Amino acid sequence: MAGTLSNLSRLWTIACTLGHNDALIPSEYLASMPMSLKLARWFFGGRRGKGGALAPGLRLARALESLGPAHIKLGQILATRPDLVGSNIATALEGLQDRLPSFSTEEARAVVAASFGRAVETLFATFGEPVAAASIAQVHEATTAEESPRRVAVKVLRPCVEAEFARDLSALAFAARISERLSAEARRLRVTALVETLATSVALELDLRMEAAAASELAERTRNEADFRVPAIDWSRTAERVLTTEWIDGISVRDVEVLRAAGHDPKKIALTLMRSFLTQALREGFFHADLHPGNLFVDGRGHLVAVDFGIMGRLDPLMRSFMAETLAGFLARDYVRVAQAHYGANFVPGRHPVETFAQALRAIGEPIFGRSAKDVSMAKLLQQLFDTTRRFDMQAQPQLLLLQKTMVVVEGVARSLDPEFDIWEASRPVVERWMLDRLGPEARLREAAEGMGALGRVAQHLPQLLRNAEVVSAMLADGGLRLHPDTVQQIAEAQLKGARYTRIAIWLAAGALGVIAMVWIA
Repeated sequence: MAGTLSNLSRLWTIACTLGHNDALIPSEYLASMPMSLKLARWFFGGRRGKGGALAPGLRLARALESLGPAHIKLGQILATRPDLVGSNIATALEGLQDRLPSFSTEEARAVVAASFGRAVETLFATFGEPVAAASIAQVHEATTAEESPRRVAVKVLRPCVEAEFARDLSALAFAARISERLSAEARRLRVTALVETLATSVALELDLRMEAAAASELAERTRNEADFRVPAIDWSRTAERVLTTEWIDGISVRDVEVLRAAGHDPKKIALTLMRSFLTQALREGFFHADLHPGNLFVDGRGHLVAVDFGIMGRLDPLMRSFMAETLAGFLARDYVRVAQAHYGANFVPGRHPVETFAQALRAIGEPIFGRSAKDVSMAKLLQQLFDTTRRFDMQAQPQLLLLQKTMVVVEGVARSLDPEFDIWEASRPVVERWMLDRLGPEARLREAAEGMGALGRVAQHLPQLLRNAEVVSAMLADGGLRLHPDTVQQIAEAQLKGARYTRIAIWLAAGALGVIAMVWIA
């Protein structure tokens, strides 16, 4: 009972804050509102709204900022859900800032001392004032206390931030459960799952060891990337509420003229950003999901350096396979195939005809062909996809939503560096190589040769192998798949390095196919 009263009290505060900012039931819709909503708006303070000339999305962003860290994070997640809040509000929420006033250095030092059970001076020779403060933590520049001191960045959680999040997440979960009981639309939009996603994200962000592990994993997965790197983790000075990394002396990617003056090529940086992101997402299935300009720097050697690994995305193998089918279908302009991939993954309810869904996909894909790639915005394309999923009752897929949201941000950063940036041409070498790895006959044969389950996997993939080969052949014959020189070079290098392994895999798989053929003939 006490929990219910506490949740209701907090929800009252939230509703009144939204009402006072004219963000709960915006005045723009007043003329078409039923009397019940007009009364609710009046009850929660909409009559005293402070919206002024701001658009509804910006008023909502301002209200969420005033409600504190949990609601700032909620707003950032809502920015990935235009199907839930509409495209204009989602766009406004993308600019939601989580910069908050810093807390005192004395409090930060106390957190560090308590985390390690040692005086700060035994860990750091110097510990400066905060250089950046966000909703969850703030960062200090420091030098390590050792024989060869190193400059480091020390991230420290805000005091009592865990309790604040627990209070607000409980209230939001309570509201989500009630809304799903009362509204079919809330059930379709899975608002409870939305709050659960927020809670999971926050739980990870509130344990800085998890952020350290994410940074370490991404560094390991991208160690062969020539132009992208991740700051090294100082594990001996990292704990649940403290994270220490190497200090990055770099230029923010938002300072384009400063980059040029330092001898860096913004166009090359844009290319590196896009290809690094796609490599993380498609090849590794693990990507930095908060690549806004404040988290991207260029160091003295011209490397693109990412910081702040609190929000990471993962794509499981099944989701990447779905993406491969979807991408191959769009490239071949085979919209039925794309539709079938959605139905095969149970993303679209079976009550909608496949042909009708394919028709809707055609309306998305066809306008792209024949246009200059630099004139096609990924953000607008993704908005069309969101609208289509809503019409066909497709439930939101959190993995893809985070990927799509990050793609939009990356596109924006890349085009701020290079207004003529061609996202499709930049992406093509990475995507082509990934398609060949995932869809090519050699990949299927190599997969079939691995492990004791080879025969079963060959039988399972044989029909798809033939379909993929047919699609790739058709694209080649039509001139639609022209490998980028970078891709050709990567394929050649991979063949030289792995020729022996590939020959063995092909011979083993060919033998397996022969056995299957004899069984079928018998």
